[in-house]
Amino acid sequence: MSSHWNHLVAEAQAEVQRTLGRLPRPLRAEAEALPVTYERRPNPGLMEDGIEPDTLGLFVGEAFAESGQTTAPLPSQIILFLENLWDFAEGDEEIYCEEIRTTYLHELGHYLGLDEIDLEERGLE
Repeated sequence: MSSHWNHLVAEAQAEVQRTLGRLPRPLRAEAEALPVTYERRPNPGLMEDGIEPDTLGLFVGEAFAESGQTTAPLPSQIILFLENLWDFAEGDEEIYCEEIRTTYLHELGHYLGLDEIDLEERGLE
């Protein structure tokens, strides 16, 4: 693991924790139960499924309201693609953290059942 990658992961984990801490208590409990994983970029399998190579984040699995009602192939989780987020921020640390927060909240919104229009209305597009 490179020190650059370790730094990206540490910053992302810290920003997710800060974001969780700002959520209202009932929502925070739901969000804390949802794992967040960190990958460099979407893997070939995700891209075969139609995920763009420059995707910033992804929610996979069952939405909260559907818990236990579907046969989702993966456990519910948020995946943040840190190299893509870093590229999007053009190497700016502050923008990177802002994008971690926005992308995390966007994907959390999908978990909670919000669609793209709902997310856009909340400034999480």
